[in-house]
Amino acid sequence: MLRKEHPRRRFECGESAVDTWLRTKALQHQQKHLSATKVLVDPAGAIAGFYTLATGQVDFGDLPAAVARKLPRRALPVAVLAWLGVSVDCHGQGLGTRLLAQALCDCVEAGKTFAFVAVILDCVSDAAKAFYERWDFAELPGHPHLYLGTAHLQAMMEGE
Repeated sequence: MLRKEHPRRRFECGESAVDTWLRTKALQHQQKHLSATKVLVDPAGAIAGFYTLATGQVDFGDLPAAVARKLPRRALPVAVLAWLGVSVDCHGQGLGTRLLAQALCDCVEAGKTFAFVAVILDCVSDAAKAFYERWDFAELPGHPHLYLGTAHLQAMMEGE
């Protein structure tokens, strides 16, 4: 978990919004129990990468029919992959993939206690969108979010 002593101010991933989030808001949101940020620290103690998870809701009508089938017609709980960043010093080493895999594993674990119908996220760039689409995230019709339904997530975790 992110701690005060982690060198957040030195983190740079190449996306200013992601850098600013980690530097100025991640710890405060974690302390307020709004989100949880996990960091990957390199041998020198620098933050090599991080991801932030939170919970949220999505309106039943916003979900694709395949996901919404047999669900109550109301606001539904979702896991939110709020942020993910890899230090520019570590680009090209597969850390983004490893961090995303761990974030999704964390969602599956959390889902054993706090149920949700999908993992959603917003993309900061077209490159980020392409990255998540390789993991089978799909566009949420009419919204800027991408989503991964829990049935698909579970199948991924079981290797299907």
